[in-house]
Amino acid sequence: MNSVEITSELKTLLAGDNIKEQLSVAELVEKATSRGEAILTVDGAVRANTGKYTGRSPKDKFMVEEDSSKDNMDWGKVNLPISSEVFDALYKKVVAYLKEKEEVFVFNGFAGADENSRLAISVVNEYAWHNLFAHNLFIRPTAEEAAKHVADFTIISAPTFHADPAVDGTNSEAFIMVSLEKKIILIGGTEYAGEMKKSIFGIMNYLLPQQGILSMHCSANVGEDGDTALFFGLSGTGKTTLSADAKRKLIGDDEHGWSDTGIFNIEGGCYAKTINLSAEKEPEIYNAIRFGTVLENVVVDEDTRIPDYDDETPTQNTRAAYPIDNIDNIVLPSVAGHPNTIIFLTADAFGVLPPISKLTKEQAMYHFLSGFTSKTPGTERGIVEPEPAFSACFGSPFLPLPATVYADMLGKKIDEHNVNVFLVNTGWTGGAFGTGKRMKLSHTRTMVNAAVEGKLNDVATEQDAFFGLAIPTAIEGVPSELLNPRNAWADKAAYDAKATQLAGMFHENFKKFKNVHEEIITKGAPLV
Repeated sequence: MNSVEITSELKTLLAGDNIKEQLSVAELVEKATSRGEAILTVDGAVRANTGKYTGRSPKDKFMVEEDSSKDNMDWGKVNLPISSEVFDALYKKVVAYLKEKEEVFVFNGFAGADENSRLAISVVNEYAWHNLFAHNLFIRPTAEEAAKHVADFTIISAPTFHADPAVDGTNSEAFIMVSLEKKIILIGGTEYAGEMKKSIFGIMNYLLPQQGILSMHCSANVGEDGDTALFFGLSGTGKTTLSADAKRKLIGDDEHGWSDTGIFNIEGGCYAKTINLSAEKEPEIYNAIRFGTVLENVVVDEDTRIPDYDDETPTQNTRAAYPIDNIDNIVLPSVAGHPNTIIFLTADAFGVLPPISKLTKEQAMYHFLSGFTSKTPGTERGIVEPEPAFSACFGSPFLPLPATVYADMLGKKIDEHNVNVFLVNTGWTGGAFGTGKRMKLSHTRTMVNAAVEGKLNDVATEQDAFFGLAIPTAIEGVPSELLNPRNAWADKAAYDAKATQLAGMFHENFKKFKNVHEEIITKGAPLV
């Protein structure tokens, strides 16, 4: 099936009498509840359960192997290849399946707040609540833009269509397939809405670098003086919490591009974790949950319809999806100038990395490629002691190109714009997990604020003996004994042993990268 046939099939589907296009939030809420897909909470949010799949399914994600892109792709566990023949056959089945549905929902919008590089997208959904999710997470068009909208990429999502692996060539009943040539993302067998969001991010991670734009898995905010800060970090490192600052306006919480003119948000909404959410700890997120918000897998009292954000019975990965303008302290449109400061966040459960350190460009590229944090006991089944977790560019599951492509772009931009880069450890101090203590959020916030405000750019530092990191010798509001992690350990020999162990893990992980500039290793890697 060629691109013309694909387009013809899609046009036939979208011209059907069952198509409900560009419904309002109120209409989608009515559809989701009346069709039994979701319930309404006391706050007016729509709560849906995603069944078996409560998170992404990376083993079921495929990229179609095509002549125009196959030589660029970083094939492997993240980007699993699949043939055009398999894609075409499954595409035809899914389209036929949706044609028979009583209602199919379509959202037209954009990815990318920068109009010079934005991607026009259409999202075709079997579920009304999935279409509401798309409305919340992607950039909503004006009436004029909607009238002349032509999609560059289309998501087709049919969660109740289950593939037969023996017949359809998949790994399970679930599938997420991307054809860059045919500009189609095909999703089925999973009700987890996050697959749509991350699939578009993957597309942007392929397209933007070709335009000289660095795509990034990070949050971003801007100060009163227009100074921009980026926050990179894996789950549990504090990315969302630390980028939410009453003194700074939020640009976006998860996906951004960095062009020749500055930073822009790729999305039009937020997809926030809600486990243990409270008004006291995270007021911005808590207050953003209102009419039209989508809650995934959150336990709700059947009588009062009050959400219980502490109940993790279905999953720890409970989520809220809402438009970014549900938050008051934001920048609209979601664009800002070049960053002054970059923060890499890590939750080091080994307790050996400094709570904050200033990085050289080579160290920044090394730690960007490493994307280190720790998995701790209790976060995943079978983990009984801290384990290192390395995710290249702090987002390897979403990178279609080799990680070095993104790291090289970051290095050039750091040079071009004289950006200050800091590594911040929000993990343990005074000992490893189980012995030491988690870094106090108040101390971390003080350090981050000092970095963002430029107060640490030219301060006295001492070099960490194991990782070669420049540690400030004093920061107002932070106990000085915390700044050098070795000083916080009672048993110095134990610290030395643990630091040597972690440095070895960094070295071992870095062996997987090919064609890395030599100075990144010689000047950026741990010293031991």
